[in-house]
Amino acid sequence: MSHSLSHAPMAVMVADRRLLEDAYRAFNARDIDAALATMHPDVDWPNGMEGGSVSGHGGVRDYWTRQWGLIDPHVDPLRFAADATGRVAVDVQQVIRDRAGSILRNETVQHVYLIEDGLIRSMEIRKRPEAAG
Repeated sequence: MSHSLSHAPMAVMVADRRLLEDAYRAFNARDIDAALATMHPDVDWPNGMEGGSVSGHGGVRDYWTRQWGLIDPHVDPLRFAADATGRVAVDVQQVIRDRAGSILRNETVQHVYLIEDGLIRSMEIRKRPEAAG
């Protein structure tokens, strides 16, 4: 019985990783509906461009529509890990271009997700600890 229990967290992590890979794929393809399908209806999402956060599918849709009109971000997940609080920490390579295609920023940051009932409930953006020194 305890053997089965030891595999439970791994199974959740695999499902969480697939969910997040789907979200990144949809974001990079500019498929807002597919990305929103990975999120809780009342998701709390960081506004990395203007500061603060946005709430719900409507808030994320409006934010991304504004963002994509100004810049062309592309985010590739590099590493997935559970943090001490049970959230999923994803190191990502973030390349942000202006609308003409020139690179404005090329950096590695960490996205930290709270996943509830198979959907993204919240995300925060952190500088990677090893990069902050």
